[in-house]
Amino acid sequence: MASAGARLARLYISCSGVILRRSLSHAGMDDMGISTSRSCLEGLEFDNVALKKLPLDPSTEPGVRQVRGACFSRVQPTPLKNAKFAAVSGPALALLGLDADEVLKDPLGPEYLSGSKVMSGSEPAAHCYCGHQFGQFAGQLGDGAACYLGEVKNPTGRWEIQVKGAGLTPYSRQADGRKVLRSSIREFLCSEAVFALGVPTTRAGSVVTSDSRVMRDINYDGHPRMERCSVVLRIAPSFIRFGSFEIFKRADEFTGRQGPSYGHDEIRTQMLDYVIETFYPEIHQNHSDRIERNTDFFREVTLRTARLVAQWQCVGFCPGVLNTYNMSILGLTLDYGPFGFMDRFDPDFICNASDTSGRYSYQAQPAICRWNLARLAEALVPDLPPDRAEQVLDEYLPLYNGFYLSNMRKKLGLLRMEEPEDEMLITELMQTMHNTGADFTNTFRSLSQISCPTQQEGEDETETIKQATELLLQQCASLEELKAANRPTMDPRELAMLLSMAQSNPALFQMISDRKTVARQLERLSRLKELMDTTAEQLRAKQTEDWSCWIRKYRQRLARECESGVDVTALQKERVHVMNNNNPYVVLRNYIAQNAIEAAENGDFSEVQRVLKVLEKPFSVQEGLENSGAEARVLVPYDSKPPMWANEICVT
Repeated sequence: MASAGARLARLYISCSGVILRRSLSHAGMDDMGISTSRSCLEGLEFDNVALKKLPLDPSTEPGVRQVRGACFSRVQPTPLKNAKFAAVSGPALALLGLDADEVLKDPLGPEYLSGSKVMSGSEPAAHCYCGHQFGQFAGQLGDGAACYLGEVKNPTGRWEIQVKGAGLTPYSRQADGRKVLRSSIREFLCSEAVFALGVPTTRAGSVVTSDSRVMRDINYDGHPRMERCSVVLRIAPSFIRFGSFEIFKRADEFTGRQGPSYGHDEIRTQMLDYVIETFYPEIHQNHSDRIERNTDFFREVTLRTARLVAQWQCVGFCPGVLNTYNMSILGLTLDYGPFGFMDRFDPDFICNASDTSGRYSYQAQPAICRWNLARLAEALVPDLPPDRAEQVLDEYLPLYNGFYLSNMRKKLGLLRMEEPEDEMLITELMQTMHNTGADFTNTFRSLSQISCPTQQEGEDETETIKQATELLLQQCASLEELKAANRPTMDPRELAMLLSMAQSNPALFQMISDRKTVARQLERLSRLKELMDTTAEQLRAKQTEDWSCWIRKYRQRLARECESGVDVTALQKERVHVMNNNNPYVVLRNYIAQNAIEAAENGDFSEVQRVLKVLEKPFSVQEGLENSGAEARVLVPYDSKPPMWANEICVT
């Protein structure tokens, strides 16, 4: 018979085991001390239709290579060292059925959402596409840094998720497949900002940064530095683009390059069927004739593209690059690289410092998007006959103009009627903004403060126009700002050489430059000379005259809105509501993004989340969230014209 001491010892051991098991269970570990906690991301339901419907590259050969006869290649994301969240977007993650707070608390969250760990059901792959870069066919390009993780299916829809910056793929070319913190923060913030503006776009769920580092020469000036590897989680119904269909292109007559899947016409037809059946089901169901179906599909893509670029123009947004592979087949804003929201209005605004010819300038965007549609049409031959495509392309400009005018009428508060003269009124507004160097976003926001004329006795029209003019003059550029903005970007000696060459050797001139670029430099020189001979007082007098003239015409147009016994008070209230919901209070200006980036690079991610919160409600003034700034800079209101140091920001 065991002693009382032995029985007590066995009881203690038994109880200790229970206590230990309970402690391990509470900590999410089994008896061996191995983690059993379930990440909230492990509940995502994957249904990777694209990989089932489109051909996969059978090769698993590592490294960069030409991929023939396939739309995707399997890849293995490269893990980050000490991955951690820099920011998350609650609304974007909610598309996947995820709660942002749970994701932030999830110890495996940064690893899963950077591709460092692969979720169950995920099938990492890279997409093969080609494209025209700055007008020239470049051959195979593809996802050089982005990695398809799969498609998540839930009650909100089916969402393709990508991680951008997750390492090498067969399409990385000479790069390393990595992205850094500054570019990742810019893409994250702008994706969500553009969505909040009501513009169709891909989304961004998170930014993960790390202790892994890569060398980058930020300004391409020979001064590289080490930067943190970071990854953006991108979300969209699909990332298929115009360039996806260019992998079947025959040898280009100018560059000699051809698509890697040239001759595989059956795959082009397969991909076209997949896109229409999956993302344009109404078109698929409405047509038994394939040519009619494909034509209707191209018409819908054309319409969505026209509407998209009209929306860009109306908020002063430029993607920076609009190569054919930067154009979504779903009509979404895609690939946030050297983008920019315009500050001072300039139709020749170029946000990408690498775009020296101005091919993708603000005013060029509508025409470039039509050019890209034409390249898509060529890529779809013979599934889309050229004559049918041309008929659809003829509809593009009227569609674009219709969308643009409709949006602009809302921005100006012209709600009750559409007049042919409205187009001229809008054109004259833009010309006045250009001449006076007015801030694009703030000028439009200010227009709601210009009221409809009334028939009340004693209303002084002259005084009203004076007050409205003073309001808009606050958004105009100073003399020094205009001088800086109009300095030629080309060295005077280079410009003189090109002018001489244009006369003496036109053929050589065409090889190294173009008349449009030179004309733009000469125009800047002319404007600068004019400004050098102008005083600040003379400039302000001219700005006052320009704005008074336009406001008078605007008020006359508003008066016609108030005819026929309209309740002017009710109309004015409606105008202000519509205008303030179409003219944002804040956009992601470069200086706002730069402040957030500099803070994040110093380990403080709070400004990124703060900016995100402001951008989620761009049409509202948010109390307590008015200022942007890091410790090294003076606080600047988010709705301010850019500070002088913002002119030094260079995005390529």
